[in-house]
Amino acid sequence: MILSDLLEQQSMTKYELSKKSGVAFTTISEITTGKSNIKNCTGETLYRLSVALDVSIEDLLEESMLKRPSFENYKSAVCHMVKRKGDLSFIIETLKTNEIRKLYNIRWYLESFYLLAMVDYLSRENNLPLAEEYEDIRGARLREVVYPAGVIVMNSFSGDESYKHECVSEAIPEFMRFNIVESEIRNVY
Repeated sequence: MILSDLLEQQSMTKYELSKKSGVAFTTISEITTGKSNIKNCTGETLYRLSVALDVSIEDLLEESMLKRPSFENYKSAVCHMVKRKGDLSFIIETLKTNEIRKLYNIRWYLESFYLLAMVDYLSRENNLPLAEEYEDIRGARLREVVYPAGVIVMNSFSGDESYKHECVSEAIPEFMRFNIVESEIRNVY
């Protein structure tokens, strides 16, 4: 988990954490502002923070150890998973693991939105109710429209914006809610 999120969840200030853990305030401040990475801390510092926050060292390091795939690779993996598992199994497993919330909490908004859009789209296709625990996320969206790589390449070659507009008009509504252009999730190889 992100250190600043842990502080917020526990209603603890950086100063209070510094006093409770014995870790320098500047170290905590640099980690929470992104100036330093928590994975570069000594074992002793990680131990002191984990004890003070009552979490495991793994919890502290979890986000910094994740390697973020390209968005195109992520989309492909999700679509292949839908194809392999089937709509209902995919929905059930995604909701059971709470992956949407996990991605959102580590600020991987694009992936979180894509996964929620996929679950919502498949729910609509299968006449299922929407999962209510994600209403807060449904109210958010990306600032700019995200197009598939193929659309960006095509637009670069043609210089014609009409292709982008056409793709937006054909996009699946659940994805467009988040400013993600997606029109085909089933045609994967």
